[in-house]
Amino acid sequence: MTSVGRGQRGTATPEFPEELSRTDLELLRLLASGLALDAVARRTETSARTVRRRIKAICNELDVEKPIQAVAWAARRGLV
Repeated sequence: MTSVGRGQRGTATPEFPEELSRTDLELLRLLASGLALDAVARRTETSARTVRRRIKAICNELDVEKPIQAVAWAARRGLV
């Protein structure tokens, strides 16, 4: 993955719910694996600032306050 843009959205499936793009889920997977935001940025070849913005947007979309809550949301659905 080389970009942390919006990614593609489509019809909701168990693997890629409508709320999140493939890129969003990849970010959550990286966070769930224990990587810090700076490490996620390096892994995705983007800036830490961009990763922080995307994580904040994911939290807003899922109506949660913290990234760990977004990771938990994804984990409950078997996505991470």
